[in-house]
Amino acid sequence: MKTFLAFVNKEFKHIFRDKRTLIILFGMPIVLVVLFGFAITTEINNAKIAVLDYSHDTYSQKLQHKIASSGYFDITDNLQSNSQIEGIFRKGKTKLVLVFPQDFGKDLVNNKHAKIQVITDASDPNTANILVSYLQAVFQKFSAEEGVTLQSNLDIKTRMMYNPENKSVYMFVPGVMTIILMLISAMMTSITIAREKELGTMEILLVSPLKPIVIILGKIIPYLVLSMINAITILMLGLFVFNMPMEGSYLLLFVEILLFVLASLILGLLISTVSNSQQTAMLLSLMGLMLPTILLSGFIFPISSMPDILQWISHIIPAKWFIIIIKNIMLKGTGFSAIAFETGIMVLISVVLTIMTVKKFKIRLE
Repeated sequence: MKTFLAFVNKEFKHIFRDKRTLIILFGMPIVLVVLFGFAITTEINNAKIAVLDYSHDTYSQKLQHKIASSGYFDITDNLQSNSQIEGIFRKGKTKLVLVFPQDFGKDLVNNKHAKIQVITDASDPNTANILVSYLQAVFQKFSAEEGVTLQSNLDIKTRMMYNPENKSVYMFVPGVMTIILMLISAMMTSITIAREKELGTMEILLVSPLKPIVIILGKIIPYLVLSMINAITILMLGLFVFNMPMEGSYLLLFVEILLFVLASLILGLLISTVSNSQQTAMLLSLMGLMLPTILLSGFIFPISSMPDILQWISHIIPAKWFIIIIKNIMLKGTGFSAIAFETGIMVLISVVLTIMTVKKFKIRLE
C-alpha cells in the first residue's frame, strides 16, 4: 500500500510540475464555460439599422421611437434617398433599413394600407430573419397601442438583399471555408518545429547558418502552396455544388485568401515554437483555435450581442475579418476600398504574429 501511495504521490508531483498540463486541466474548463455561456446566444441587441422616412409625420416618428426603445435596434443613420441604401449595406455595419413612404400616417389613420418596407442585409440570413421577427413584435405592440389592425392597415414588405431566396448556404459556405482553412493551415504548421524537436533534428537547424526568418519562410511556403490548393478546392465546391454567387473580383478574392492562409500558417508556427511535442501542438491548435474561431468569428453567433471583453478578443481573430471580406466580395461584389480596413487588420495581425514567432524562435536558438 505504501508503494502504491508513493507512486500516486509521484504522479501528483509530476502533474503539478508541468505547467502546460495544469493550464489544460484547470484553465481550459473555465475558458470553455465562459465562452459557451456568453458567446452562444442567438439574441441580438442594439443592431444598427437605418431609416428612410419620406413621410416625417407623427406616426412614423412614434414607430421609430418604439423601435429604438425596444433594445433590439439602434437607429444610427437617417437616409435621404433610396440610392443610399446600397452604399450603407456595403459598409457592413447596418443590418436593416426601414423605409416609410409618403403619407404613411395619413394612410394609417384613414384605414388604408400604410406601407412599410423592411430591407435587410441577408448575407447573414439567420441575423436577417431574427431582426425581421423582432420588428414584427415591435409592430404588433405599436398596433395595439394605436388601435391599428396590423394585418389590414400595415402592409409590411420585406426584401432580402444579397440573398433574395434566404438561403442559409450563403452563410455556411463562407464560414465553413474560413474555419477549414484556419484549422488545417494552423495545424499543419503547428507540428513542424515540434516534430523537429521530437525527431532530434532541431539541433541541425540550430547550428545551421540559416537565419530564423529564413527557416520560418522555408517552413511556411510548402504549406502555403498546399493550403491555396485546398482553398481553391473548397471555393469550387461552394460555387458549383452549393451554387454560391460570385459577384466580385476573383483576383481580389484569391489575394485575400492568400493573406488569410498566411496569417493562419504563421499562427500555427507560433504555436509550434512554444510546444515541446506534436501532441501538445495539436491540442493547442484544436482547443486554442477551433472554439474561438467558431464562437468569436461571427460565423454562427452575433458578436454584437456578446460582452465587451469577448468583442475585443474577437478583434484579434483573423477569421472574423476574413468572413466579412469573403461575404463582401462574393455576395455584395464590393471592391478593395470597401474591405480595406479589414484587410489592413489582417496584415497587421500577420506582421505581429511574424515578429512574435521570430523572437520566440530566437529564444530557442539561444
